[in-house]
Amino acid sequence: MNKELTLGFSPCPNDTFMFYPLVHGLVDTDGLIYRERLEDVETLNKLALAGELDITKVSYHAFGHIRDRYALLHSGSALGRGCGPLLVASDNIDPAELRGKTIAVPGRYTTAKLLLRLFDPLLNNFIVMPFNEIMDAVLSGNVDAGLIIHESRFTYEGFGLKKLIDLGEWWEKESGLPTPLGGIVARRSLGAETIAAVDRALKSGVQYAQTHSGEAGVYIAEHAQEMSPDVCASHISLYVNEFSNNLGEEGIRAITCLMERAEAAGLIPPSSTPLFI
Repeated sequence: MNKELTLGFSPCPNDTFMFYPLVHGLVDTDGLIYRERLEDVETLNKLALAGELDITKVSYHAFGHIRDRYALLHSGSALGRGCGPLLVASDNIDPAELRGKTIAVPGRYTTAKLLLRLFDPLLNNFIVMPFNEIMDAVLSGNVDAGLIIHESRFTYEGFGLKKLIDLGEWWEKESGLPTPLGGIVARRSLGAETIAAVDRALKSGVQYAQTHSGEAGVYIAEHAQEMSPDVCASHISLYVNEFSNNLGEEGIRAITCLMERAEAAGLIPPSSTPLFI
């Protein structure tokens, strides 16, 4: 095909682990060349909303706003059980006591924020900030609570913070399905043939990463900032799973359920466009 495509993903270990084989030409790409762009997830959400990337990781909340322009891919998702966002505070309080109080969230279009709105629509006084600043904001008293994602779920107890609600656990009990956090989407205008080639290459890349787990170590560490090796390994182990390889029927049902509930709550626009091209 000899076509260059922009590929957005986050510097989080699960993404750099999965995309390393693709961007370094370790799997068959059908002649497609991928130009990587690493950004935090909310920046990627905004870039996708603006239509600026060919293929990108996005929060499923953001995907709900761009389904008419972007199609979901079968591989590369962050979706599973026991991996949802956590609402934390300095003291153990009932989440209902936070109604009207300030809650730091890691982005307007993150799935974490969507799940919190679905959990309790009356929690609506949000302050958006980078995910890695949320725990400090809670500790300093600048906000009353914080919604944490990524590696923060492995470290919050060490900072003395208390878990008020595990939104993944809540979603799994509420729906009976795994928690969909983020997925890989491709611009529909690329066409079915190119999108199918991207999906094949991405699946091959995920499988390569899983069977050659040590190869991406330097690349992952370059982007993991100050994350310890143990937290980095835990991060990959939690977020890269069977759904990353292929969403399968259960993964698709989880995403569909999230879209339906978000539509019913008026949190994303209604759409009849299929998830996949």
